[in-house]
Amino acid sequence: MNLPPAPIAPRRPAPSSTQEPRWIRWLLIGVAVLFAAVFILLPLVNVFAQAFSSGLGAYWRALQEKDTLSAIRLTLLVAAISVPLNVVFGVAAAWAIAKFEFRGKAVLLTFIDLPFSVSPVVAGLMFVLLCGVHGLMGPWLVAHDVKIIFAVPGIVLATIFVTFPFVARELIPIMQDQGREQEEERQ
Repeated sequence: MNLPPAPIAPRRPAPSSTQEPRWIRWLLIGVAVLFAAVFILLPLVNVFAQAFSSGLGAYWRALQEKDTLSAIRLTLLVAAISVPLNVVFGVAAAWAIAKFEFRGKAVLLTFIDLPFSVSPVVAGLMFVLLCGVHGLMGPWLVAHDVKIIFAVPGIVLATIFVTFPFVARELIPIMQDQGREQEEERQ
């Protein structure tokens, strides 16, 4: 008994990832692009326009000034100190949090997240109150001729304080996903 072939159903378009009308999607994309242009692209263009406003020669002369070269050297020095310290302490903190259960783990996580919730101005004030001439450790630092505030050590401390959470917070989920099986097999 031969049955007639089943009728072919008309193809429906694939379901959209969103149910909003197309014009709303384009409007949202346009707003996002406009936001990025105004808050990212426009300031960047302004920086370059101001830098080259007197011409390429003036820009090159400004790069060769003593203060500019000193600022570049200071930036490279702080980066050369801060990055390795962030790597060492960030990996150690992430490893401890991801691989071990211990008392004080929540406190360590709180300290790692502290720079996200504290204004850089408040952090700077904290360093001044701790290490300034009249601060908590100030008399001892002055007596031993140790300069932290307004010196390279203070800049390095502030940089590490602000950037450390990025290292630890990026590594914690990766290390948690890896699990402990490989470490336990070696023991």
